[in-house]
Parts: sequence; C-alpha cells; structure tokens
Amino acid sequence: MTYTVGYLIGSLSAESINRKFAESLVKLAPASIDFVEIPIGGLPLFNRDFESDYPASARAFKDAIADTDALLYVTPEYNRTIPGALKNAIDWASRPFGQGVLGRPSAIAGVSRGKVGTAVAQAHLRQVLGFFQSLLYSQPELYIQWTDDFVDATGEFSLHARQFLQRWMDGFEVFLDDQVGTSGRH
Repeated sequence: MTYTVGYLIGSLSAESINRKFAESLVKLAPASIDFVEIPIGGLPLFNRDFESDYPASARAFKDAIADTDALLYVTPEYNRTIPGALKNAIDWASRPFGQGVLGRPSAIAGVSRGKVGTAVAQAHLRQVLGFFQSLLYSQPELYIQWTDDFVDATGEFSLHARQFLQRWMDGFEVFLDDQVGTSGRH
C-alpha cells in the first residue's frame, strides 16, 4: 500500500531551516510513502465570517488535506509556540465546525538553532491536534537543534543525522501501516 502524506511547513520564509529540513527528510521516505507539500502561505487570515463562503484558497487547502492519508507538521518555534501562519492554516482546515479535515494520523517535527529545538512549540501543537483526535506518531520526537553542517549543499543529512532520521522514517512507515493500512484512507 502507498500512503499519501501531506506536509505543512510552519515557516513562510523561503530560506527557512524547517523548509530545508523537510525537503531533506522527505528524501528518506520509503517507496510506500508519497510526500506532498501542502502550502499554507496563500491562505488569508481566518475569519468566521467566511465560513458560509470559503475563499478558493481555503477550499483548495482543505481538499489537499482531504486527499491525504496522514499529515506531517514541520514547525519552527516562534515565541515558545507555533507560528501564526501554521495556526491560521489549522483554523481554516478545522472549520466550519464538524467539517474539519484534521483528524487523521499525524507526526510533528521541527528544527531551530536553539538547544531545545522546537520542543515547546511541538507541545502546543500536540495539544491542538489532540482536540481533533489526531493520532500522533510521537516516538522518537523530532525537535532538533539545527547546525550549519546538519544538511550539506546537496540537501543530504550528515551521516549521524541521516541514520537517526532514517530510523524515524522507518518507524513512521510502521505507524502508517498500523493506523491507515487496515482502515484505508481517512
């Protein structure tokens, strides 16, 4: 079985280290996982007044999520929580009430230059995703301190990082087998 996993990058910066991390991480995917980025940068600020007539960009965003089996959130940490752009995307994907598309198997990852990585932001994101009953692949956790030699110029991880992240990816595949493989697409 092949799984389609949408990934959302919480940073809007073209030079984001989380974007570099995500692009390198998806290269480690086994043949059974097809990663597709679901961009969040084109979404307007969420406003409940739009619920009766969703903007086209928000409808396309929700449709892209609906076409996945699982989600991977790759988030930086801004002021000890998730970036506003990611929270905005979650708000669009969850509304109108009862018509959300977030209750699916998910994983969280993130990098920062600080020693605690994105641990605090990820804790907040777990709390938010718990509200949607998203089953989380949570061990090992991927909040990583980014260093300039973490990824080389070709987008490949350093050897030590690649070994750890390949084990994570292999575990994610098992998680998908357990959560999606028996029940089919969400």
